[in-house]
Amino acid sequence: MKKSALFIILIGFYCSVSGQFRTKDRMDKLESFDQKNYSWGFFLNMNQFDYSLVLDPVNGVNQDYSNAVETKPTYSFGAGLIGKKRLNDHFDLRLEPGLQFVQRELNFQKAAYLAGTSGNPEDFTKRIVKSTYVDIPLLLQFHGWRWYNSRPYVAGGINYMLNLQSNEMSGDDNQQGVFRSTTHNFGWSAEMGISFYFGRFKLTPAFRGTFMLNNELVADNPDTKPYWAGSLNSLKTRAFFFILKFE
Repeated sequence: MKKSALFIILIGFYCSVSGQFRTKDRMDKLESFDQKNYSWGFFLNMNQFDYSLVLDPVNGVNQDYSNAVETKPTYSFGAGLIGKKRLNDHFDLRLEPGLQFVQRELNFQKAAYLAGTSGNPEDFTKRIVKSTYVDIPLLLQFHGWRWYNSRPYVAGGINYMLNLQSNEMSGDDNQQGVFRSTTHNFGWSAEMGISFYFGRFKLTPAFRGTFMLNNELVADNPDTKPYWAGSLNSLKTRAFFFILKFE
C-alpha cells in the first residue's frame, strides 16, 4: 500500500510540473499576477547557520599551531511573510521578514586549562549557541522573461537580524557557561530562484546566502580566563537557506 501511494504521488507531481512546460494545448496561468503593484505571501525554509571566525593570534592558536576554536553548523528551519512592490516589468522590491531558529556549536580546545586534566574534556570545551533571529531582508529582485509558466530571477539586498537569545546584556559569561553575542546585526544577502505559476498560486523555490557585516562577539568579563571569548578577535554569522515561497 505504501509503495502504491508513493507511486501515485510521484506521478501526480510529474504531471503537475510537466504541465508547466508542454507547448501543445498549453494555457498560461496567472498571466496578470506580476502586473499587480502589491502582492503578499508566505515562505517556509530550511537553514544552515555557521560562524566565520577570526582567531586571536595568541589565545586562538594551540601549541602545534592548529586552531584552538572550531565551529560546527547545524540545520534548522524558519518561516515568514512576503511583501512585494512592483517597480516595473523586471524589477520588484521585496520585504521578507521571518523567524529563524538556530543552533550552533563552538569548541574551545584551550579551555581545557580551566579545568585541569580531570573530567570529560567536552564538558568544559563545548558551547552550544542557541539563537532565535528575527530576520528582515530588503531585496531588489530582477526577473528574466517568463518562459511558459516559469520565470527565473536573481535578487540582492540588505538584512537586519535581531537575535532574541544573544545574552548580550547578561552579567554572566563563559566562566558561568554563558556565551554572549550582539543583539542587533546587519548584513547582506544574495538569492536566486525560479517561480512556477499554477492555477491559484505562484510557487518559488529559491537559494539564499546571508552574511553578517558586524562583529557579533561580546567579550568576556575582565576576570575570565582568555581561552574563551579571548580566543577570538571576531565572529560573524553566515547562513544558507533553501526557501519555498507561496504567493
